[in-house]
Amino acid sequence: MSSAPDPIPYPLDHLAMRGADADPALVLRRETLSWKDLRTRVAHMAGWLAAQGLEPGARVATWAAKGELTCLMPLAAARAGLVHVPINPLLKHAQVKHILEDSGASLLLANAARIASLQDGDATCPIVEEKAVSEALGAAQPLSAPSEADPESVCAILYTSGSTGRPKGVVLSHANLWLGAVSVAHYLGMARDDVTLAVLPLSFDYGQNQLLSTWYAGGSVAPLDYLTPRDVLKACARHQVTTLAAVPPLWVQLVAHEWPEEAVVAMRRLTNSGGALTEDLVRDLRAIFPKARLFPMYGLTEAFRSTYLDPALVDEFPTSMGTAIPFAEILVVDEAGEVASEGELVHCGPLVAQGYWQDPERTAQRFKPAPAASSYGGMAVWSGDRVRRAENGLLYFIGRSDAMIKSAGNRISPQEIEEAVIATGLAEEAVAFGVPDAQLGHAIHLVVRGSGDEEGLRDALRRELPNFMQPAVIEWVADMPLNPNGKIDRARLAREAA
Repeated sequence: MSSAPDPIPYPLDHLAMRGADADPALVLRRETLSWKDLRTRVAHMAGWLAAQGLEPGARVATWAAKGELTCLMPLAAARAGLVHVPINPLLKHAQVKHILEDSGASLLLANAARIASLQDGDATCPIVEEKAVSEALGAAQPLSAPSEADPESVCAILYTSGSTGRPKGVVLSHANLWLGAVSVAHYLGMARDDVTLAVLPLSFDYGQNQLLSTWYAGGSVAPLDYLTPRDVLKACARHQVTTLAAVPPLWVQLVAHEWPEEAVVAMRRLTNSGGALTEDLVRDLRAIFPKARLFPMYGLTEAFRSTYLDPALVDEFPTSMGTAIPFAEILVVDEAGEVASEGELVHCGPLVAQGYWQDPERTAQRFKPAPAASSYGGMAVWSGDRVRRAENGLLYFIGRSDAMIKSAGNRISPQEIEEAVIATGLAEEAVAFGVPDAQLGHAIHLVVRGSGDEEGLRDALRRELPNFMQPAVIEWVADMPLNPNGKIDRARLAREAA
């Protein structure tokens, strides 16, 4: 990699031009695509999309497991002048209905099992099965020339849960995604002979960057939908993986296994986001992978990635968030809007997203003018997270200012769970919150005033909510405690549960 990353953004599909023809680019279950193959497949997929008669900027959603469709669609949609909306394959029909409606998707591409799970009215746009797309690509007129789109134009919408309400769509430009790939590839020191095992969902910014940063470096990606942690170990050995990205709950599971030498020997770097690593977990990872560099990182979808900790500092400062990544300016701001040693983390610079899709009210709450001290200016993301900057410049996370539940690397809206509970007809009131959990980060605790039919409620929630949103504990109460304003005293319920 060069001594400094190139700050000039390009249309996202230019990533398809980064690798050498004969080198591997994408290791699928039944075949490996070379870079030449990848360029051909992206061109045909973009050509097929262009032939669907969609208007420029139309949203195309994908809802399927990791494979050729979901891995190549970010580049193909960009080349076709469309906006990609990846949907987490773990979501159930109600969440998918919301995303399709909210994004105004003109097309849904999904596998047969997920299409079968949809109910009447969940999707008003045309639906094409993944297999049918694959079969049609060979006959499509390819779009081989790289896009000439404005890098500031919209490229993708990633849906993320807020502390209140349903998931909101974070609007990302070509420049956001391109510079994110450049930044990460640079500070990780990635190269053409790197192999990344993509275990994280491609609907997450962290998961999608597994692809984009590796391809920027000209390396190859092996996508994996794992069932057990042992599947990850086997894949690391089989593909001689050099880069593994995960979230703390997965790391907890992985360090509990005995890693064979063939799964460790090629590993160059480990990256973590979606929650802080504990000191014990850092020690365990360093013991298993003594030659690999460990990168603790902090990010938020609204600005992709904010900080990373230099691996040389991990042993001495294992709980630090580190410092700003390339193209990010991180300020700590007090209540008066002045730079301070402790306060709210504010992210400035070109990685800042364009706001929430068709949601000016919530956009105005999170995306505000940068503090006067910013060298970038413009709009900044005010994270709502409280941090401290030490005298040595390293940042430390203090806590969240909202009610977000962060479980197994997922950001979960309490209100979304509560609405699903009320909709079952088995509860009059519901309050969801997170309680500390050694493996998950937070486990979901649900307090309910209602019928007391726990089995019926759990059955209904399993039908409507993904696994990571299922409550670990359901507590039934006769009455909800109220605060002086007459509202449910959520703080009291959380204290009593803890």
